Amino acid sequence: MSSLNNTNTTLHLYNLNFTLSRQFLSLVIVFLTVFQNFSCNKKVKEKHFVIGFSQCTTHDVWRKYMQKEMERELAFHPEIKLIVKDAGLSSDKQIQQIKELMDEKVDILIATPAEAKPITPIIEEAYSKSFPVILVDRNILSKNYSAYIGASNYKVGLDAGAYANSLLKGYGNVLEIGGIDVGSSADIGRHNGFKDCLKQYPGIKYVARLSEDWDASPAEAEKDLTNQLIKNDDIHLIFTQNDRIGFGCYKVCKKLGIDKKIFIIGVDGLPGQEGGIDLVDRGILKATILYPTGGKEAIRTAVNILENQPYQKENQLYTSIIDSSNVRMMKLQSQKILSQQNDIERQQNILNEQIIIYNNQRTFNNILTIALLLVLLLGTAVFFSWRKNKRITKKLQTQNEEISRQSSQLIEMSAKTEEAHQARLNFFTNISHEFRTPLTLIFAPLGELIANTRIQQDTRQALQLIQRNVMRLYRLVNQLMDFRKIEFKKMKPHVSETDLVSFTKEIVDSFKVLAKNKNIDLQFITSERSLFVWVDTTMMDKVIFNVLSNAFKFTNDHGLIHVTISKTNDNALIRIEDDGIGMTKEVIDHAFEPFFQGEYENYKGTGLGLALSKELIELHHGSIIVKSQRRKGSTFEISLLPGNAHFEKSEFETNSNKETVINEDADIYTTDLYNINNIPAQSFGAVLPKYLTLLIIEDNQEMRDYLNSRLGTDYNIIEAADGNIALQNAFDSVPDLILCDIVIPGKNGLELTKIFKSDVRTSHIPVVLLTAKDQENQKIEGME
Repeated sequence: MSSLNNTNTTLHLYNLNFTLSRQFLSLVIVFLTVFQNFSCNKKVKEKHFVIGFSQCTTHDVWRKYMQKEMERELAFHPEIKLIVKDAGLSSDKQIQQIKELMDEKVDILIATPAEAKPITPIIEEAYSKSFPVILVDRNILSKNYSAYIGASNYKVGLDAGAYANSLLKGYGNVLEIGGIDVGSSADIGRHNGFKDCLKQYPGIKYVARLSEDWDASPAEAEKDLTNQLIKNDDIHLIFTQNDRIGFGCYKVCKKLGIDKKIFIIGVDGLPGQEGGIDLVDRGILKATILYPTGGKEAIRTAVNILENQPYQKENQLYTSIIDSSNVRMMKLQSQKILSQQNDIERQQNILNEQIIIYNNQRTFNNILTIALLLVLLLGTAVFFSWRKNKRITKKLQTQNEEISRQSSQLIEMSAKTEEAHQARLNFFTNISHEFRTPLTLIFAPLGELIANTRIQQDTRQALQLIQRNVMRLYRLVNQLMDFRKIEFKKMKPHVSETDLVSFTKEIVDSFKVLAKNKNIDLQFITSERSLFVWVDTTMMDKVIFNVLSNAFKFTNDHGLIHVTISKTNDNALIRIEDDGIGMTKEVIDHAFEPFFQGEYENYKGTGLGLALSKELIELHHGSIIVKSQRRKGSTFEISLLPGNAHFEKSEFETNSNKETVINEDADIYTTDLYNINNIPAQSFGAVLPKYLTLLIIEDNQEMRDYLNSRLGTDYNIIEAADGNIALQNAFDSVPDLILCDIVIPGKNGLELTKIFKSDVRTSHIPVVLLTAKDQENQKIEGME
């Protein structure tokens, strides 16, 4: 064994050394990977500010241009992250989105309200919670915000009215066309400015205002405008709220052939194809009013607020009219700006690529340097490991020879151990056979004595007690023999078709007297009138009896035991349930192992019953399982397959297989096993007065009955089934003698004796201890 331990230690060192080398290499690889990822993905500056932008809509060109301006300006501030939410011109949706941005704890809030009145309360709420709020383009009905950026929509209307007067020279009819968002501050401001300006020119008549959704329903909008132009064929000028609507109006006029006599004025003046500037240059619009988006100014103001720099609350953006007189210059300027912006973006991309290349090259150089150092260190470690492993290998070769020698010795010892084990089993088998003959000879005369009607009642009770215990001994002998047969594969079932309902009920009925004596609720439950299965009735009788015996053993008085027969998935199921002391998980795992007795000191048995039951059920190709919880009872489930296809031909019962003598122990231990005549002892007591009192402390009911029947004629008998009741009876009655079993529930006999001898009320009472523990040290412990 010493050599084995040394070998294991050396192997452990060898494995540890190899493991450390692998771990070292893995650590190097992980370190290099993390370092490379960190270097390649290194950012110039981590984003630590978040701007939440609630846009009323992102579907029109002007608002897309606003967002693009913001993104261009944010290119100079990589530490700022922009979150954009599109409300789709829905005030309710925009309110919800602003709440979401507040919940996300953005550092600053930028908003373009869909409508002024509904959005005002949520903006005021954000402002009251210390969120900086910047309004762009559209305002609210309050001053509770940090900054406002936008052009005066009222002035846009004034400019449009003044320009219309210059085109019409003081006389003509005008039509105003807007979008569907009539509640926005921009719409209201432009409309009011336009009408107020026209009031100064009595010769110009304001005919009507049309509100249509030119983005979602252009065909319907064009139809309504067509009807209006046909109805009022003397329209000279159309003022549209934006350039997109102006372009749509031009198409309608073109179809009606009146595009040459109607002037169209738009608003926005965006660059690019079909932008306001392009439409004026092409003669589609007579003029457009440049309305700046304010996207760049909004980001700059937000940066000033975040960096605690001074800023203005009201930021007025300037508007201007673009017509044929300045459109070429504006177009050239916008193209130049766009070209410069594209150049800047392209140069920024090239610069970013160069930075990435530089970082990758620097990372590669760092990795190469570190890799060379680590290779050098690893090479040194490998060299020393190689030397050490070489020494270990030599030592292992010597120890392996020793291990082989010891392994041969262990195999030889194992064979001898198995031989000794088989010898013990053979001894138990042989002595079990020897027990059967005298036990059988005891049964016959005992039965005759009990059947004699002339014997006295107390004698009959004594004989019945002898009969029951002889039956138990007979059953234990048979269990040993059955277990031996199963172990050597010499036991085969002899099956026949049997009604499981009536068969099980007969066994349950044999326990009714015992259940009555212990006040246990024993019930047989089934919804099946009959359930035929193929079983060996002798084997199945043993199985059900063993499980029921266990249930009664571990169920206290006034408990319950229910036996249920049912049919589940064509299988026959026997369910035996009790509310006894239950089992722990450890006991459940070993419950069906031979000779396992669990953890219950006061309920020891042979440990063969459940193991034998499991083997017998498996011979039927069925299963037995147990479900249990400590102090909540146990449930055993026996499942049997339908039909007989799973049995071999040799396993079917024939007339030749039936025994004419007692068939093992089945009839013996199931017939009147617990037929106890519960006649009170005092009915047969002596007539003479009883002066001495005897306290009997014994948990076995039959033993108490036997002692009571033998001693009750001469003494006043007090009984106690456990330690707690015994203490109470001893202190209440103060008996003359105490007869006490050592192994009882609650406080055991030794603990009770110590209490009796240490209490002045009971210290004088003699105590007789009953026990099967006859070792010398156990006797000394009892005497002490």
